[in-house]
Amino acid sequence: MDDRALLRLRQAALVLVLGSGLTLAGAFYFEFVLGYAPCKLCLTERLPHYAAIPLGLLGLAAPERATRLLLGLAAAGLLYGAGLSVYHAGAEWAFWPGPSDCGGGTGAAPAAIGDFLNALEKTRVVDCSSAAWRLFGISLAGWNGLVSFVLASVAGTAALRR
Repeated sequence: MDDRALLRLRQAALVLVLGSGLTLAGAFYFEFVLGYAPCKLCLTERLPHYAAIPLGLLGLAAPERATRLLLGLAAAGLLYGAGLSVYHAGAEWAFWPGPSDCGGGTGAAPAAIGDFLNALEKTRVVDCSSAAWRLFGISLAGWNGLVSFVLASVAGTAALRR
């Protein structure tokens, strides 16, 4: 076993855990602190990060061969997430249509008609084809695509490099 290769794998696993953790923390900050309701695609784009964290944590303790496999799985999932983010950002820029069923969740069903009418006044439906926020012209979906691609590159390169 090559100690330098194992160290490189552990470093990639740590970058994966920290990068996905910070990405999710940012998404939760926008959702719960700033009040930006996520759309269906936004929630789906989080899934690869949810998977990457435990895969990276396992990679911090697993043997070299298992760590390579775990990082490879994380890289594949994050590449899927990056592709989904590119699709989402393209829909926001009207390069192609977004999904027809894309809107934000509204929570539990109201028990009475009065509750329903009150909920209607407060509910903001989120459309996947409109960016709620941009930085340097890039939406949250675009930033997620960039981060997902970088993390997939780190994990994939470490998994394949001998």
